[in-house]
Amino acid sequence: MARIARSRPRALTFWRRFAKGENHTRSRPAPYCPDRNPAAAIHHHALLAYTARMKMRCIRVLAILLTLAACTSTPPVPESSTAPALQRPAANEKGNEVALFALGLIDTGYRFGGKNPEAGLDCSGMVAYIFGQAAGLKVSGSAADIARKGQPIGRGDLRPGDLVFFNTRNAPLSHVGVYIGDDRFVHAPSSTGRVRIDRLNAGYFAARFETARTYFD
Repeated sequence: MARIARSRPRALTFWRRFAKGENHTRSRPAPYCPDRNPAAAIHHHALLAYTARMKMRCIRVLAILLTLAACTSTPPVPESSTAPALQRPAANEKGNEVALFALGLIDTGYRFGGKNPEAGLDCSGMVAYIFGQAAGLKVSGSAADIARKGQPIGRGDLRPGDLVFFNTRNAPLSHVGVYIGDDRFVHAPSSTGRVRIDRLNAGYFAARFETARTYFD
């Protein structure tokens, strides 16, 4: 009974509105239909066009930012096509042995074609004997032959035990000596008949120096 009593005011209100011709249904927004609402259609298309323009603007801004980032970034340094020259070690153990052994032959007598200290040594025979005894390397032939078998090096790269070559008989690579450091070398010249030390920058040998070789690199 209480529920019926509470519903009566609502019923009376409904019938009163109905009698007056009022709309008793709740008002709802009309569904969007561009064909039936031209103004809404114009607004809708304008909104779509604005959204498209904003998207394109964002894309352009992003592209500009990426371009600026690429321009301001530090480009990678290309690798050099040529490898840097390798630095030779300051000394070589076998080269040092060769230089010390050569010093032990100072004042040994000269002999053309000689290959041992007892019989005498010439320049190429002295080099062959020293390398065989001190370094265990077989080096033979004339001074020119020894030069052809060695590794070419610059004068500034000379190390103890390397070989220096001269033109002393109006013939290329006609004389050879063992470099011992400090711009000096040991050789067996025929002029004095003895193994001795000379300097590369001395007038006679400086003018006749041709090239240098190594057997240790």
